[in-house]
Amino acid sequence: QVQLVESGGGLVQAGGSLRLSCAASGLTFSNYAMGWFRQVPGKERESGAAISGAGTIRYYADSMKGRFTISRDNANNAVYLQMNSLKPEDTAIYYCAAGPSAIRFRNEGTGGVDYWGKGTLVTVSS
Repeated sequence: QVQLVESGGGLVQAGGSLRLSCAASGLTFSNYAMGWFRQVPGKERESGAAISGAGTIRYYADSMKGRFTISRDNANNAVYLQMNSLKPEDTAIYYCAAGPSAIRFRNEGTGGVDYWGKGTLVTVSS
């Protein structure tokens, strides 16, 4: 059974930083692209960042470019999202996702996802 478990969310002031982690189990981790999506209540879940299985391809939504960095540790089945210069509009539930390719995350959004985590809440105060 595949499990993706996020951690690291919380409350931070604007301009601050957070690092999200996602621990994966039940899958051959390096065979999967991993991604971070986010969702504000009442809005659609949107793709934010993705990384290929080998870690050689990264994709960022325009809203995250230059501020967020996705990385992965295949030896420990983990993916991370380093979030810097946080803004109030970054407030959302952040979801870890696994799928066949980072390109599909970019092109298909939620349609490119095979597995989801349950999410972690990030709140950025102004």
